[in-house]
Amino acid sequence: MIGFRVLRMRVREMALMVVLLLVLLVSACQPVTMPQEVSAEGEGQDALTPVSIGVGYIPSVQFATMYVAIEKGFFAEEGLDVSLEYGFENDYLKLVGVGERQFMIGSGDQVIIGRAQGLPVRYVMNWYTRYPVVVFAKEAVAITEPADLAGKRIGLPGPFGATYVAFRGILEAAGLEESDVQMESIGFTQAAAVSEGSVDAAVDYAASGPVVLEQAGEAITTIGLDDYLTMPSNGLVTNETTLQNDAELVRRLVRGSLRGVEYTLANPDEAFATALSFIPEAGGENEAINRAIFDATLPYWQLDTGSQPGATDLADWEIATEFMQRIDLVESAPPAAELFSNDYLP
Repeated sequence: MIGFRVLRMRVREMALMVVLLLVLLVSACQPVTMPQEVSAEGEGQDALTPVSIGVGYIPSVQFATMYVAIEKGFFAEEGLDVSLEYGFENDYLKLVGVGERQFMIGSGDQVIIGRAQGLPVRYVMNWYTRYPVVVFAKEAVAITEPADLAGKRIGLPGPFGATYVAFRGILEAAGLEESDVQMESIGFTQAAAVSEGSVDAAVDYAASGPVVLEQAGEAITTIGLDDYLTMPSNGLVTNETTLQNDAELVRRLVRGSLRGVEYTLANPDEAFATALSFIPEAGGENEAINRAIFDATLPYWQLDTGSQPGATDLADWEIATEFMQRIDLVESAPPAAELFSNDYLP
């Protein structure tokens, strides 16, 4: 059994490791950073069309499907030389919206916000099939369903981003308001805050804080948004200009991306090794925590039986836009049919 001080030290170390190595689509108010890029190399590159995708703010094994599509030549077979550009979701949303970038990975809620602000962005491929944010707590605290949050101290980075959207959705599932809990802004220290008991539960990405605590030997419980509200999750986003002027480019990028997902799910060990070849710092003494992060991410690429890869439903977008308006993150909900398209899927 690990003593509390040792556990706390391990949790803090792992939390720092995750901050350095884990891509989280976070913070709706962060500045863009100088991008790093990764792309395939080899003969014939000059004949390929360069394409950049804005993704999470640092390289991570959570982008394994993209690394696989680059390494296995799935993008190259579509005539594309794909590079990944690292920054922040809200910044890329603006850049794509004004035409300074063509593609990004973004969540459905951010597309709704962007469209409500007049940005002509559109979601064209579902990448995560479930919303990746959860409320988590130590098992001993006995928080297993939304109603259990009443009166509890709940930590989250702040009233913004995907963590806040998921938090509000989970509260609503129990008929709770923010005033029914003690909401505490704790930055991105969720794992340490839960471990030390400074909050009863925290809101975080499923492959972040919960993984850190489990790796430290802590038994935890989680509550996922998808059990109560369907919110289109992270996917490929572009703009109307690109769709109008180069629809075939979009189709080629979507095909290559989906092949990367399919191969990763069928060959997880190889996919993880490929990710490490792109981000060597995730290996070595950091390999165990990164394998746990990768394994925790795999279910978010899995399809429900009978679902079309990459597709989202109009009904889900309608529910999501109504929810975003209900919690005052948009003043008026944009038409759901303008938010997405399945026309570019294979």
